Amino acid sequence: MALQLGDTVPDFTQNSQLGPINLYDYAGDSWVVLFSHPADYTPVCTTELGEVSRLRSEWEKRNVKTIALSVDSAESHGGWICDINETQNTTVDYPILADEDKKVSDLYGMIHPNSLNNLTVRSVFIIDPSKKLRLQITYPASTGRNFQEILRVIDSLQLTDHHQVATPVNWKDGDDCVVVPSIPTEEARSKFPKGVTEIRPYLRMTPQPNR
Repeated sequence: MALQLGDTVPDFTQNSQLGPINLYDYAGDSWVVLFSHPADYTPVCTTELGEVSRLRSEWEKRNVKTIALSVDSAESHGGWICDINETQNTTVDYPILADEDKKVSDLYGMIHPNSLNNLTVRSVFIIDPSKKLRLQITYPASTGRNFQEILRVIDSLQLTDHHQVATPVNWKDGDDCVVVPSIPTEEARSKFPKGVTEIRPYLRMTPQPNR
C-alpha cells in the first residue's frame, strides 16, 4: 500500500557510501529529508546532490538530516561524489543509500515502471521526529528539484505544529499567516497579540507568531 501523509514511515537498514544506515537510528530526534535519484553519474542529480550539501547550514538550523538514494552501488556512489564535489564546489557529507536490491525503493514506492522502468523517480519525503510522513513530492526525471521549496515547507510545518496558524499561498518565513478556522475571531485576537486582520469571517491574517 502506498505511503500517505500522516503514516509512520517504515524503518530500514541499507548500505551507503558511509556504511550501513538505519533510518530510525540515523534520524534520532531530527527531521529527515529522504530523496531518490534515478542513477549515479547523471547531470541533473549531480547538481541536486551538490545543492543539498551546500545547504548544510540551512538543514542544521531546522534540525534536519538528509539522505539520498539510488539503486547503484556504494562504490559507484563514492566515485560519483568526487565528481559532485569537484563540479559543484562542495563536499557531500551525507549518506547516499546504495539500494541495489531495491528494498527501500519498494518500501517507499520510488519506482514507477511506466516512467523509469526499474529506476527510481525523483521522490522527496519529509519525515518528522515522530517518524510520520509530512510531505511527499514526485518529480519527473527531467526536472531538478527546488530545495528552497523543501526548506519553505519545513519552515511551514515546524511553525504550524506549534501555533494555530496555517501558511497562505507563496508564504515564506517572516510573512503573515492565516488564523486556522477552528479559532473564533475574538479568541484569535487574544491568542495573537500582534494583531488579527479579518478580511472575511473565514479569512483572518496575523503576523507570524514566532517572530
